[in-house]
Amino acid sequence: MTLESPHDPSLHDPSTGGMAGGSLWQLLSEWRSGTLPDAALQQHLPLLEQLMVQPGGDLKLDLGRAARCGVPEVVYGPGKRPEHLVDAFEALANAGQPALATRLTPDQAEALLVAFPASRVNSLARTVSLGSLPSHGRRVTVITAGTSDRPVAEEAAETARWLGAEVDLICDVGVAGPQRLLAEIPRIQQAAAIVVIAGMEAALPSVVAGWTAVPVIAVPVSVGYGANFGGLAALLSMLNSCAANVTVVNIDAGFKGGYVAGLIARGPASHKANT
Repeated sequence: MTLESPHDPSLHDPSTGGMAGGSLWQLLSEWRSGTLPDAALQQHLPLLEQLMVQPGGDLKLDLGRAARCGVPEVVYGPGKRPEHLVDAFEALANAGQPALATRLTPDQAEALLVAFPASRVNSLARTVSLGSLPSHGRRVTVITAGTSDRPVAEEAAETARWLGAEVDLICDVGVAGPQRLLAEIPRIQQAAAIVVIAGMEAALPSVVAGWTAVPVIAVPVSVGYGANFGGLAALLSMLNSCAANVTVVNIDAGFKGGYVAGLIARGPASHKANT
């Protein structure tokens, strides 16, 4: 475990009444000198976990995020060399945390698979994962308007699955063939949270939301012809949904849709952050 500089103001927590002056460095110094009992230090161990970072190098992985937020840091692939990704997975594994990397190139994914043969690779989603959070049995349903939306849907599904959710993927039920969606309503109504992926005019999330009592996370995609403007038309359509249980994430952001749906399905975090 590595802590930032003792002079860093981020290491001061006024809520920790047992710290001399509120300084983590002072707390550790008192313990080392023997003036602070082990039992008193143990009361502050959750704070120490929350401040963990990977030491040195170009990559300073936030190993304390799992303690603070309940979910480890997810590694974004673009711009990173394969060895950076391997280092990140190794650091997470050594800390006893599951790992997920997104938007990977084939070379990046291959490097991770060679280094970690037990990892799960989804080439369509462009993700690699190693382990996952504990399964809780609740379902995230991912729905696409068309098969062209499948790569973004796979990214959402892999993310929700990594967060411990059961995932049900329903493809190609867009509004141009409304009977297709109606046939899937019983499956849809079993979900704890729903992700809907759509391009073109992006009407599907509003329709799905009218058939369910759970949150619908709408993901606009850059699928469509000229006036789609790379997904902007879909984004604006979703933002103007009249269905009150629809919320929207960024264009092509399957990861964000799956992450939010996974958190909703997971329910309140079992850990106690900021203690």
